[in-house]
This record gives sequence, structure tokens and C-alpha cells, in this order.
Amino acid sequence: QVQLVESGGGSVQAGGSLRLSCAASGFIYSMNTMAWYRQAPGNERELVAGITRDGTTNYADSVKGRFTISRDNLKNTVYLQMNSLKPEDTAVYYCNLEQRQLRYWGQGTQVTVSS
Repeated sequence: QVQLVESGGGSVQAGGSLRLSCAASGFIYSMNTMAWYRQAPGNERELVAGITRDGTTNYADSVKGRFTISRDNLKNTVYLQMNSLKPEDTAVYYCNLEQRQLRYWGQGTQVTVSS
């Protein structure tokens, strides 16, 4: 079993920054992809950014140039540095780990950006 624990959410004004962290524990295999998703009220959950174990990244167009995903493989932790935040970034952010065709989710952390 895999557990994901997120931290770092909160409230910030537009233009501000936040850093999210997600620590994975349990049966973590060497090959996996970690990612951040978000879900705003009334919207479907969407991919924000993903990163493979070797550091290959991908981003949603809406966050390119503002958000940076990174990971520490020794700590099984993934980070999301969010800069130049906008009100439309307001959502619950979920950590995701995918390995051996199974997907695991964190409990979510709220990010609120006020104008």
C-alpha cells in the first residue's frame, strides 16, 4: 500500500507564491511517476504537472513558466513551486503517484488565491 501526505497549501494574494510538498511512503517501486492535479469547484480534476523518476517533466499550458515540479527520490517526495499565482489557480491540489499501472492519491490541500 502507498500513502501520500501533502502539505503547503494556504491562502495568498494574486502574484504571490506557495510551495506544495507530498511525501510518499509504503511500497514505492523504483519506476514511478509523481504528479500534481487540481480540482476547482464545479470543474473536473486536471493535471497540473508531472515528473518521472529520471526528472522528465510536463506541465499544463495554464501553469507553464509559473509552476515548477521537482522531486527528491531519496525522500520519495515531490514538490510544486507555484509563483505568480492567479485567482484561477484556486483549487484543491492533489498529489498523485502512479506505479505498476496503479494510481494513488493524497487527501488534497486547498490553495486559495485572492485578487
